[in-house]
Amino acid sequence: MWLVYALLAAVFASLTAILAKVGLDGVNSHLATAVRTAVVLVLAWSMVIVVGAQREVANLTRNNLIFLTLSGLCTGLSWLCYYKALQMGQVSKVAPIDKSSVVLTIILAAAFLHEPFTLKTAAGSALLLLGILVLI
Repeated sequence: MWLVYALLAAVFASLTAILAKVGLDGVNSHLATAVRTAVVLVLAWSMVIVVGAQREVANLTRNNLIFLTLSGLCTGLSWLCYYKALQMGQVSKVAPIDKSSVVLTIILAAAFLHEPFTLKTAAGSALLLLGILVLI
């Protein structure tokens, strides 16, 4: 089931770039990011309420809150940079560079989460980077 969600995430991420580029026409990229973030906030809390997960807020530990906050800060900075790059550049160039985060994530997961970094993983990462370089 995770594969279905991952594929849906890719589809929605792709649509995000196209819709954002059109929506950024004549709009400050930071304002556009704030509007997007407000929509995401409403959607996320709506899902929490729909599935009844709001009861679990009390179960969040200090560690959960620290790392989720840091993750949120990184997401916000990523979105601010992404929207500015989309505003200034072509989607077909910005999106592949943004997706180079996949390779960095694989490396960081190996370094900090001790996930396996095999020859297969290295080869796949190298091919991803090569593909990105070809596209830009």
